[in-house]
Amino acid sequence: MQDNWVDFKAVKAAVNFRSVLDHYQVNWLREKGDELRGCCPIHQGEGQSSFHVNLSKNAFHCFSCKAHGNVLDFVAAMEKCSVRHAAIKLAEWFTVSGEPAAAAGNKKTTDNGGGVEDTKTAVNKPLTFQLKSVDSSHTYLSERGISKETAEYFGVGFFSGKGSMNGRIVIPIHNQHGELVAYAGRAIDGSEPRYKLPAGFHKSLELFNLHRVTEPEVVLVEGFFDCLKVQQAGFPTLALMGSTLSAAQEGLLEARFERVIVMLDGDEPGRAAEIECLTRLGARMWVRAIMVPEGKQPDQLSSEELRQVLQSL
Repeated sequence: MQDNWVDFKAVKAAVNFRSVLDHYQVNWLREKGDELRGCCPIHQGEGQSSFHVNLSKNAFHCFSCKAHGNVLDFVAAMEKCSVRHAAIKLAEWFTVSGEPAAAAGNKKTTDNGGGVEDTKTAVNKPLTFQLKSVDSSHTYLSERGISKETAEYFGVGFFSGKGSMNGRIVIPIHNQHGELVAYAGRAIDGSEPRYKLPAGFHKSLELFNLHRVTEPEVVLVEGFFDCLKVQQAGFPTLALMGSTLSAAQEGLLEARFERVIVMLDGDEPGRAAEIECLTRLGARMWVRAIMVPEGKQPDQLSSEELRQVLQSL
């Protein structure tokens, strides 16, 4: 796209807010109906629910700093640039060529916090490096019920080296072929974002732990630690890395498994995603759901509780 011309209409039509939030690693927003709410990523001030994103309108409003508008206005505020330059940046990031369908993030999905959209051309390239100085015996892991053996099996641990993941619990993410494509970094000091993912990584294209699972039946959960905890209890497990089942993930499940047990979080987004998974996967394979107690997540259950509920199926 030439630097002196940009099709604002095409950019707004092709790029939805979820993709933009993912680009900025804004993954702490909570979903309520058709809105995402949380702390404002623009002014990063007080107000745990001041920032609202309306997904159907592709618009946002911060009731604290008063910033509002569409995806162009949001990027302009984040980058401190003009709307025109924001449009140029979006067109470059999401490969908008004037045809809305050609852009990344054009397909709508739902997620409880910055989910990545399905794309037609997106790909997660294998990393050319591997993080060193990863401590799988860190106390944060044991406090969450993860044994050292489980952490080592997944390659999870505290990273003390240089880079953007310094001071976080790092979680290696592989594609279906076992190639390392990203690291997720979990904050342990209360800082935001709680989970950090590299810019440009499309989590909707992957299922966490897929390359390790060979059984015909699998448990499907939302988060990384849910996956670690259920796998530790003795059950092959995959994580969506959010509460969205993308078309790509749906295809991977259909191609690899005969039976899927859906075990999502016991909150509003989790219940909604559970129904979505049952409806979509139920037309393709044997599937059923396990109701996690209200307000709980699978990783908050003990190994004994997990075995009791899963072995009863």
